[in-house]
Amino acid sequence: MGIVDSTYESEHTKWMREMLAQHPEWVEEQQKGRALWWDKKQEPELCQGFERSREAQKPYPYDVNFFGA
Repeated sequence: MGIVDSTYESEHTKWMREMLAQHPEWVEEQQKGRALWWDKKQEPELCQGFERSREAQKPYPYDVNFFGA
């Protein structure tokens, strides 16, 4: 095994750091967007209902005999 250089940063990462330094308001916008689409409270009852209603998947739907059976 060779020595791993863990200090590497891609050009994109460097660019993003530079842009966020120039536009600190973007961080707040990112957080708003994330809260809008991703950071949601989970409802255990709803998730359990989804699990109960799930149909069993057939073993291999791309089998050549799948549609002939």
